[in-house]
Amino acid sequence: MKGRMISGLMITSEDALANRSFHTGEVNLKNMDAIQSTTRKTFDAQLKELEQQLLKMGSFVEGMLDSSVQALIRQDSELADEVIRRDDVADNMDLEIETACMRLLALQQPMSKDLRIISTALKIITDLERIGDYSVDIAKAAKLLSGEPYFKPLIDIPRMAELTKKMLRDALQAFVDRSIEKAIQVCKDDDAVDQLNKGLLEELMDYMRKDPKLIMQSVHFILISRYLERIADHVTNVAERIVYMETGELRQIVESHKGA
Repeated sequence: MKGRMISGLMITSEDALANRSFHTGEVNLKNMDAIQSTTRKTFDAQLKELEQQLLKMGSFVEGMLDSSVQALIRQDSELADEVIRRDDVADNMDLEIETACMRLLALQQPMSKDLRIISTALKIITDLERIGDYSVDIAKAAKLLSGEPYFKPLIDIPRMAELTKKMLRDALQAFVDRSIEKAIQVCKDDDAVDQLNKGLLEELMDYMRKDPKLIMQSVHFILISRYLERIADHVTNVAERIVYMETGELRQIVESHKGA
């Protein structure tokens, strides 16, 4: 057995090899920790960017909704056309965010909470895209109604629109804050929109029974009210996905949606 004396101790070649291996292992572990830390920071930055993209899309479709209702109130066909043109932008945002989510899933292979965040983002953009579509539907109806005076003042429709926009803003804030309480409150707020939609439907049906000449305009108002009610439903979908993101439990919070 070959070796050499160091401070009165015989150090063999095997001992030296084991010692080098030990220290090399320490270096490798430190390098691995550094790599994992850098990877996590990169992933967190990518998640933050994804969040900002989603909020940007949410703000954009809220603007589409607001403009479509304003076009209806002001009977502004040019503003209605602008809303219709914006639909392509919303669709492109949807595609960009979906691509970013798929890239994160493929390259980072996230687990548990991170995976739920990305899957929630994929679901949310689907609902946001549908909100944009319904805003376009409202804008198209506004164009059709722009050339004739309304037989009644618009009260319930603008009120529904304001409630729905607030629900959307609150849902997006719940996503940012990771707030279950705010998300659940958004779901509860859907009841007020449903009640307004029901009340307006009954009122317009009564108008149509009394005066058949009001049928065409009433039908458009009924459809617009229905579009707003459906937008609110999509917002509740967003809120319910946020609860899932935080708890891992996927459930329908809004009673009227259960069994639908």
